[in-house]
Amino acid sequence: MRMEQMYQEVILDHYKHPHHRGLREPYGAEVHHVNPTCGDEVTLRVHLADDGTVADVSYDGQGCSISQASTSVLTDQVIGEPLDRALATVDAFAEMVGSRGTVEGDEDVLGDGIAFAGVSKYPARVKCALLGWMAFKDAVVQIADSIHSTAVGDSTHSTGVGDSTHSTAPVASGGQN
Repeated sequence: MRMEQMYQEVILDHYKHPHHRGLREPYGAEVHHVNPTCGDEVTLRVHLADDGTVADVSYDGQGCSISQASTSVLTDQVIGEPLDRALATVDAFAEMVGSRGTVEGDEDVLGDGIAFAGVSKYPARVKCALLGWMAFKDAVVQIADSIHSTAVGDSTHSTGVGDSTHSTAPVASGGQN
């Protein structure tokens, strides 16, 4: 079996049998991202444990097989990881899919995310692959902002279980169109 064919099967499997789909509580932030180019959408929740580990990522969305499968892979790669390692994985994935085929990616870091290496050759699909990954980064930033605001006494942010912040933002494309 050719590697590309095997990768296509991994993507289809995650699309047909998504992991961690369905919004769950508790969560520290909820974001909603839309890919304006094709209409893919994801609502994603992130919960960080007190020790900084990614305790849960849940999501709901609609869109192409690439955007939905990629978000499923994201959850597998970051849940249970320390936040710094999770963010390094996100950065490695973004580098690979934004490379136009010049960065192969490291399967030990990306797991099933390596299946999206071929997407880098199709700039219009890069935003699809990055949708959930950029939503994750956005949610983590919102959690960090909330923690910082609470630490400095800003009463405009709540950090109670199930509180959420919402963000509707186009996917960062890393210069890709």
